[in-house]
Amino acid sequence: MKNKYEVVKESIKEQLLTHTIKPGEKLPSIRTASERWACSMNTAIRAYQELEKEHLIYSIPKSGYYAVLRPLQRASYTEERIDFMTASPDSEVMPFKDFQHCLNRAIELYEDQLFSYSDPQGFFSLRRALESHLAQSQVFASPSQICVVSGAQQALHLLASMPFPNGKSAVLVEQPTFHGMLRSLDLLGVTVLGIQRTAAGIDMDELERHFRNNQIKFFYTVPRFHNPLGTSYTTEQKKQIAKLAKRYDVYIVEDDYLADMETSLKADPIYSHDQSGRVLYVKSFSKIMLPGLRLATVVLPSSVMETFRLFKASCDSSTAVLSQAALELYLNCGMYDHHAALVRERYRLRLETLAECCRRYLPPQLHAQIGTGGIFSRVLLPEELNSHDIIAALHQKNVRVISTNPGYLPAFPRENGLRISIIQTDAAKIERGIALLAETAKELLQKQRKEGQWRIIDWI
Repeated sequence: MKNKYEVVKESIKEQLLTHTIKPGEKLPSIRTASERWACSMNTAIRAYQELEKEHLIYSIPKSGYYAVLRPLQRASYTEERIDFMTASPDSEVMPFKDFQHCLNRAIELYEDQLFSYSDPQGFFSLRRALESHLAQSQVFASPSQICVVSGAQQALHLLASMPFPNGKSAVLVEQPTFHGMLRSLDLLGVTVLGIQRTAAGIDMDELERHFRNNQIKFFYTVPRFHNPLGTSYTTEQKKQIAKLAKRYDVYIVEDDYLADMETSLKADPIYSHDQSGRVLYVKSFSKIMLPGLRLATVVLPSSVMETFRLFKASCDSSTAVLSQAALELYLNCGMYDHHAALVRERYRLRLETLAECCRRYLPPQLHAQIGTGGIFSRVLLPEELNSHDIIAALHQKNVRVISTNPGYLPAFPRENGLRISIIQTDAAKIERGIALLAETAKELLQKQRKEGQWRIIDWI
């Protein structure tokens, strides 16, 4: 049998869900509620407090309680969408309740600091927590070397725009690479050179020629669970990159956005092999936590830190203070490591399902490249199959995929591929989606054999 406060709570909650009480509308007063449900005022207060904890209502002192519930219904589709395109975390695995607790606790503990400007480099206490956290990934850095930024994209944009101690100006990027970095470089008018990256990595001789012959300020690389390829460098390749950086006075910007998805204890970052202070390490928290918090960290050598601080301060005086305080608590109480382990295992199982489905369904003309972890993989298409055609055809079947083309520089030779993201899927969606991909590819290839190189479908 339910307690009286639960009866009151459930009754009001039903009115909120059905919009009998509309968003923003004032709820009955405590006295009115106690009379309506024939309960004590303390019982009514407890019911309202429980609804407030669930963020269905909020209170205004000396005014009352108001509904904050937003419509929960999502757009319905005649057929469920299969999303292989999105890179935003699955809402089902986001730690909303845990982080809500940390936010509430942060307000209590840091009340005097939350509404003032903080150090552009970030809370010192958070940087100390990050020092311990990063050490787990073999990134050993003191708080003076750590800067908290408003997302990894901000760090990359600032690094692309600022001068470096080596006095060089060009940036070398893998091809393909993260399209967000290419966008920043293009907007800033930076001279950009490309080096091909395949499932096996990059040609180290070609990398050395670039470092020796061109004015490379830094080499931007995603060594672990590459976006969009999904593959990782070997330990030997990471060591070679660090050695070449020292030999030719080139900095390395290491974008380790999925460090927490690593399943191998031996897979250390390039930073761990750096002996010359030329590796700048960038780590995002968006794929593990809530992307909207816009939190990331960058580890910089002292030769670069002061300039970075100046550019950071000119961009925003400080990273969101409340988010910083909550992250510090989340790291220190062990919630982050616990949640990361859950997410890592879930995505690992999805990748295994993807690999199995690709083996089972894809025709021999399509080649799947599946990494050992992370969220991305690539499917290479035969040259006669236009990626836009298959993307459009799959769109009509409610399957969303994206070409790897946005990751290439305009003049760089492109491989004909699709990026597959498992972050918004489950085992059933993966199997259905890959089966539809295989079916659609076969249909288009068959039509092209019959009708020549006719463009089957225009992009919609």
